Amino acid sequence: MTNEEIKQEVLNRFPATTFDETGEFLNVQAEPADFRSMMESFKKDNAFAFDFMFCLTCVDWKTHFTMVYHLLSRTHRHNIVVKVKLTDIKKPEIETICDMWKTAEFHEREVWDLFGVNFKNHPDMRRLFLDENWPGHPLRKNYVDENMISI
Repeated sequence: MTNEEIKQEVLNRFPATTFDETGEFLNVQAEPADFRSMMESFKKDNAFAFDFMFCLTCVDWKTHFTMVYHLLSRTHRHNIVVKVKLTDIKKPEIETICDMWKTAEFHEREVWDLFGVNFKNHPDMRRLFLDENWPGHPLRKNYVDENMISI
């Protein structure tokens, strides 16, 4: 599928979706309410066949978080980036996708550990890099540590 065909198919299923094509990949801005069903379509529907999730990360914008997922179809040789805005800065959460893409299991744990985003229904949501009793999440913009150097 071309980017235009992907866009049209996504809009047919999820009309509230917006897109950004300014970068290397087609960026799909998903609504949080559509996220899980959209990702299921991307994984299971042969028209998309996104069988590989090669990157999952988070961006802290001070006022909200953005979850970022890079998907690839090895069958069709197309890829997309799915972005989801999380507005609850104190207790951000989103549904897990590790049941669809196994690579997400550790990526989601990493994002939990460093940003504090909870992945609902994740089978093993615990810290990955830091001690279980570590206070806070060090990649948050509002994180403060007594050992940090301030300029």
